[in-house]
Amino acid sequence: MSFVPNGLARAAVRFKPAAFVGTFVALAMAAFIVSACGILLETGLRASVPPVRYADAPVVAAADQKSHYETGSGEDRSDNGAPVTDRARLADSLVAKAASAPGARTAVADVTFPVKQGNKELTAHGWGSTAFTGEKLSAGRAPGTGDVVLAGTGARVGERVTLTTADGPRDFRVSGVSGGEGSGGSEGSGGSEGAPTAWFTDSEAVQLSGHPGRVDAIAVLPKDGVTDATLKSQVAKALGDKAEVHTGDDRGGAEDPGLTEAEELLTGLGGSFGGIAAMVAVFTAAATVALSVGQRAREFALLRAIGTTPRQIRRTVATETLLVAPLAGALGCLPGIALASWWFGQLKDRDAVPEAVDLSVSFIPMAAAVGTAVLTALLAGMMAARRPARIKPGQALSEASVERLRPGWVRTPLGVAAAVGGVVLSGVAANTSGDDAANAALGVVMLFMLAVALLGPLVARACAGLFGLPLRGAGASASLAAANSRSNARRMASAITPIVLAMAFASTLVFMHTSENKVAENQQRDGITADHIVASPTGFDASTVREATGPGGGSAVGLLKTSVLLPMGSGGDRYLQSASTQAVTGTAANLAKVQDLNVESGRIDLGKGKVALDANLAGNAHLKVGDRVELRLPDGTKTRPEVVATYERGLGLSQVTLGGAEMKRHVTSAFDTEIWAKGSSAAALKQLASQGTVLERDDYTTARSKDRAVQAWANTTMAAVLGGFAAVAAANTLVMTVLDRRRELGTLRLIGSTRRQVLRMVRWEALLVTCAGVVIGTAIALATLVPMMKGLTGEGPYIPPLLYAAFAGSAVVLGLVATAVPARAALGSSA
Repeated sequence: MSFVPNGLARAAVRFKPAAFVGTFVALAMAAFIVSACGILLETGLRASVPPVRYADAPVVAAADQKSHYETGSGEDRSDNGAPVTDRARLADSLVAKAASAPGARTAVADVTFPVKQGNKELTAHGWGSTAFTGEKLSAGRAPGTGDVVLAGTGARVGERVTLTTADGPRDFRVSGVSGGEGSGGSEGSGGSEGAPTAWFTDSEAVQLSGHPGRVDAIAVLPKDGVTDATLKSQVAKALGDKAEVHTGDDRGGAEDPGLTEAEELLTGLGGSFGGIAAMVAVFTAAATVALSVGQRAREFALLRAIGTTPRQIRRTVATETLLVAPLAGALGCLPGIALASWWFGQLKDRDAVPEAVDLSVSFIPMAAAVGTAVLTALLAGMMAARRPARIKPGQALSEASVERLRPGWVRTPLGVAAAVGGVVLSGVAANTSGDDAANAALGVVMLFMLAVALLGPLVARACAGLFGLPLRGAGASASLAAANSRSNARRMASAITPIVLAMAFASTLVFMHTSENKVAENQQRDGITADHIVASPTGFDASTVREATGPGGGSAVGLLKTSVLLPMGSGGDRYLQSASTQAVTGTAANLAKVQDLNVESGRIDLGKGKVALDANLAGNAHLKVGDRVELRLPDGTKTRPEVVATYERGLGLSQVTLGGAEMKRHVTSAFDTEIWAKGSSAAALKQLASQGTVLERDDYTTARSKDRAVQAWANTTMAAVLGGFAAVAAANTLVMTVLDRRRELGTLRLIGSTRRQVLRMVRWEALLVTCAGVVIGTAIALATLVPMMKGLTGEGPYIPPLLYAAFAGSAVVLGLVATAVPARAALGSSA
């Protein structure tokens, strides 16, 4: 009977499906990773939220919510900006320009800010916004100067109420009450029953917001017959480049500036992490396909011996790929959708993504995942089949029976180059600081992983020689395991590589967090000298901070916790990065009594135009005492304060310290989020307790540790995804290698070896492989973590012994199980 190549491929898949199961699993896992990351990336690119507050304002003008930082010039010019950490605002002079657009009936300045009535927080707006939110008075009249309209507070018309704003407490007359009836946009405006809301005159609202001369957005209402598109064009022309003009669902982004940050996060996860994960997945799948093709060297040799041409061999491999890969890729997309949905839901639960954003699932990531699986399998299979297809038929039979010892002339130089590159980059990372060190260290792990993959047979032979030494005296089964490992280095290398991958990536991502967490805990323990810390979700005004000191001579400061952006890196690679910030209400002397920042150089000064920085942060930004730093405040405002001090406990406390008066004009809520007190009287503490939660020093440290645990969730998840994928790949590879040894195991049984002896030999081989993988993976992780943590924290990595033991133990157990089960099956079939 004659066979055509495609018939050979179909017959191989039909009658020997076990030979393709491992390939199928590897390709499905690759598609699983690629599709999940692709869905997150697409969601980030398409993310939008429907407008709520601006639902009845067809055109909305708002500021660009990114702070831009351009480097280079000409064709090399790039924007390395970042989303602002609060909200960028517009000059109120633009309201008149927007209203002057030909199709505009009116333009309304919109502001949203918090005020307090006692311990209750109210959301405040200008009364003019009711033109597009639809709020109606249920009693009284619209506010005038010194008046307020309230909703959800139980106030009555004519009453006098005291409201605390960014400028302190003020008395207002209640001119009207809104019950929310007929409010077309009441849900977004916060004017419905149960949502305490205050309205002032438009001009007074701008002043009371704490941002005089600035507004959140401008809502433009059209004249009769003017379409949204026409009005948008006219308003954009009137405002020029001073504002961005939105219609449709884009208005939701103007309403919720957190959308910009969510877009960055999703595209970063789907793009940056997705790129690494996809590369790892493709790399592992390609290795599995190459292993599958390599295991069939005897079959290809026989085909060559009976006259099959090299072209027919290659066509057979390609056809097998096209029969297996598309289905594997399609099935892999299903759990990929589930992973992306779970991941997206977790991000929502942690308020990293606005609730109104929906997950985007289209055919594009699925097509990319299936295409990646097909191309990976096709290229890997063709490369693996290249040698068996081209060698002479007689030589093919001899090579199929004995493993080739000579290293490849292509992969060996490339592997050596990757190893040298990893060593050099590790040295670069050790001599840099901050994110430069982190970025370089990520390159270290990738280069070393590439070196292990390319030099796999040489590495495996060295490990077999080294780890096999103690096995030679451990009995016949152990000695035979060592001999097998030395003579089958390529088979051993295919099993070691995914274990190295799992250990290296999981250890790097997880222990990076444990190291930062340990340093932060130590810095908090040593840096908090306050007796009590009071935290409140609604915040404290300046008078509360003064009262916290009390008559007993105690010390207290108010802290507004926020973030600023500042340039990092060097040369043309500079970019804006967010840094945790504390804006201090109080004196530097009082701050020193409640916080020991461990000043390294200079002296803390909270005056205008002064800033103190964490020493590691300053080093990465190439700053020293006396320099000017280009800070971007939370609303994107540029400022150049002088660096007056650097200190060593920024990771545990705050990386940037400056005066509160300068900061409070650039955040939505100007209330201090915490009060730190030392030596305050019992009466003062009792008063504070009525306004917030009083924490002892140890309680505050524990609470902060929980916050860091939430922030580390992303790293842990990435470690779980990559580590889990690598673990499955390792198990898959081990099963494939054991099942391919049916003939060998059967021969051992025929020459007198007992079933127990053969299984013991397989267990020793599994221990050798997993121990080698764990040691090499640990070495790569340390080569990555040491320079990275030196740059980020100034200290070495912290590796919890029990956690590391769990990682290593899991790898060993995985290896033992993944070899014992198929070995028993192979022995059963050969008995």
